[in-house]
Amino acid sequence: MEEKRVPRWVRGWFWGAAIYNVLWGAWVIFFPGMIFELCGMDLINYPGVWQGVGMIVLVYALGYYYIGKDPERYGNFVWVGLLGKTFGPLGGVMAFTRGEFPLAFAWVFVFNDLIWWPAFWKFALTYARKPLE
Repeated sequence: MEEKRVPRWVRGWFWGAAIYNVLWGAWVIFFPGMIFELCGMDLINYPGVWQGVGMIVLVYALGYYYIGKDPERYGNFVWVGLLGKTFGPLGGVMAFTRGEFPLAFAWVFVFNDLIWWPAFWKFALTYARKPLE
C-alpha cells in the first residue's frame, strides 16, 4: 500500500497547537484564579489542582511540537491529544449539567478542545495509523 505524504499544513497546525498550549498552560500556572474571575465564578479552594492542569497542558504542548517537527515519526502522539480533547469536554458537559460551571465557562472548552478537533481528527485518521516503531 502506498504511504500518504503528510501535507505542509500539519506542521504549522501542530506548532500552533504547541504554542497555544504553552501560553494556556503558563497562564493557568501563573494566574490560577483569573479564569474563574473572568467567568464570574468563585475562586477554587485548591489552586494547585488547577495549576496541575496547566502543567498537563504543557506536556501536551511538547507532544504537539514533536508532531509539527516530524509528523511521520511522531504522528501517533495525536491520539493522546485527542483523548484529552475528547474527555475534557465530556467532563465539562457533566459539570454543566450538574450546575458546577456557568455557561460562561464553555468558551474554555471551545478554544482548548473543540476548535482543534477537525484538523486533529483528519490528521489522526489519515496519517497517524501506523504502528509505533
